[in-house]
Amino acid sequence: MNKAHTLPRLAALALAASTLLGATASQAEPVTYRAVASGPAEDPPNGSPGSSISTFEIDDMMLRAEVPFRNLSSPTISAHIHCCTVDAFRGVAQIAIALADFPMQVSGGDYSSSFDLGDAAIYDPAFLAAYGGTPQLASGALIDAFNANQAYLNIHTERYPNGEIRGFTVAAPIPEPATWGMLGLGLGMLALLGRRRLTLPANLQAKLQT
Repeated sequence: MNKAHTLPRLAALALAASTLLGATASQAEPVTYRAVASGPAEDPPNGSPGSSISTFEIDDMMLRAEVPFRNLSSPTISAHIHCCTVDAFRGVAQIAIALADFPMQVSGGDYSSSFDLGDAAIYDPAFLAAYGGTPQLASGALIDAFNANQAYLNIHTERYPNGEIRGFTVAAPIPEPATWGMLGLGLGMLALLGRRRLTLPANLQAKLQT
């Protein structure tokens, strides 16, 4: 075998192995995801006034879900985590995990539950079969999709049986609505200060720039 070709291949394999080990080690730490669900985020979009800012935490093989939801246009009939879309933030995917004991026949409420990703019983049978047939392989696909923004929460209602509101998972903090308001106020103040600065005399502006 040509050593000139073997060494680069070995280097590439070593790099891939180190990357995989790094990703596994980082996922061993608890990771928090948010899913901002709305009607316009559905496929196809709808005009539902409903909303949810849900939190998911993956800690080793435990998935914890906190799903508050409000202002749905009709009573709930089911809720699921779907996986795995081809592209991030778009497309549709099959049911991966049904949210057991989700509040039914209501337009708003709160849901909290934990799922053992190592338990085959939590997965939809079609999803489990499609992703290797074992909870280890299925959980790996699900975690990869959470990280790649290819998994989403979907809340189904009588009016929208295919989904009234949905939101893709994002492994980054997303501000609460009150925080959005404070951020908007802060940006407004910065804009106001910027306009005032333009009205300063030239000599003061020169001093500010030094």
